[in-house]
Amino acid sequence: QAQAVESGGGSVQAGGSLRLSCAASGFITVSHCVAWFRQEPGKEREGVATFWAGTRRITYADSVMGRFTISHDRDKTTLYLQMNDLKPEDSGTYYCAQVRTPTGRCRLAPAEYQFWGQGTQVTVLS
Repeated sequence: QAQAVESGGGSVQAGGSLRLSCAASGFITVSHCVAWFRQEPGKEREGVATFWAGTRRITYADSVMGRFTISHDRDKTTLYLQMNDLKPEDSGTYYCAQVRTPTGRCRLAPAEYQFWGQGTQVTVLS
């Protein structure tokens, strides 16, 4: 079973920045949507950002638009999430995920994705 390693989480003051990484070989392809999700204890998992390599199409949740940036490295082995101007409501465990797509239409719907890693914890202090 394919696996990914998420890293880069930590504790930061509100207004600060973090960059998350998701390292996995074969994770970012033109046949798959890749995405970042987050989840707080007792709450449902929510989509943060998606990326499709075919046209480099990106989708962001309204709550992170203008503050977060999804990207990948040159070799397409690592997916990043740059998070700026962090807010306490951004706290949670962040996961990367993948789903095969024939169309490149990537949705922020966690039920559609396969989650490869254990997540990385982000805590934003007010």
